[in-house]
Amino acid sequence: MTEPPGRRERKKAATRQKIAEAALRLFLEHGYDAVGIRDVAAEADVAVTTLFSHFASKEALVFEQDQDFERRLTQAVTDRAPHEPLIPALRREIHALVRHCTAEGAAPIWDMIDSSSALRAYEESMRLRHAESLAAAIAADPGPPRTPTAGRAIARFAVDAFSLAREAADPDAAVDEIFQMIEAAWEVTGPSRRT
Repeated sequence: MTEPPGRRERKKAATRQKIAEAALRLFLEHGYDAVGIRDVAAEADVAVTTLFSHFASKEALVFEQDQDFERRLTQAVTDRAPHEPLIPALRREIHALVRHCTAEGAAPIWDMIDSSSALRAYEESMRLRHAESLAAAIAADPGPPRTPTAGRAIARFAVDAFSLAREAADPDAAVDEIFQMIEAAWEVTGPSRRT
């Protein structure tokens, strides 16, 4: 059983959330490039040093749930039931992440990201980091062994599935279509298929 967070952790989480909400509100109202870190700190009623103790950069303010998404991806591998296959567990988590990121009200945020080269670059580096974390979880999985290259490729495919599906007219159908290909690739890399 997970112990509930203490008062200090709850306060830190609330401050982090307040900063992220203030930043997003300002970015959407005035444009990402027009808003500075000091503007966000003032809007959230925190010191600039407090803002930087929660977020490493201005770009990180937009991707406030970055660490949670990365944790969810790796836990899809590490926390699945003992006999649950890997790829269906990943598919389920990617479906959940895509639903979150295509929910009502998300379009203006993605429009802002797509219109900013700094945010697009940050998103790309974030996806690469998520893929590396996911590949490490796959490599440590006690299931049938795969080559490191196979694990890294499947991790990249899964993370890219999120981006491709998010942009599709029917995100759920896109996840399913992409994961059919991922499942086939995973099967091909299985121990009995390698020579």
